[in-house]
Amino acid sequence: MRHMVLIRLDPAQAPDGPSETLINDMNALIEEMTKAGVLLDTAGLGIEETVRIRQTGGTQTVHDGPYTESKEIIGGYCLLQTRSTEEAVEWASRFLRVHGPEWNVEVEVRKVEGGQN
Repeated sequence: MRHMVLIRLDPAQAPDGPSETLINDMNALIEEMTKAGVLLDTAGLGIEETVRIRQTGGTQTVHDGPYTESKEIIGGYCLLQTRSTEEAVEWASRFLRVHGPEWNVEVEVRKVEGGQN
């Protein structure tokens, strides 16, 4: 099973950047996930060069970001290959624990439907 883990955070409550400890701990977790064959891909997502395309009533409009008024952004993602949703949730939980108490962050775990399962 493949699962997309969407990493959500409130930019107003996020620290200025990741600490050296967080970077080291995250690199260790990513290495562990890679060795376990669970991590297919992961990356942070930029918020400065954002474009939204909205379609309403068949008409599309394009809006350029950044969207500083947003109270929540998707700051990154992980694509996991796991045996079950429970396993994906456990890996996502470990990802959150690495951030420590100074980060207000949430993840959403979604099963990827269709495609290459």
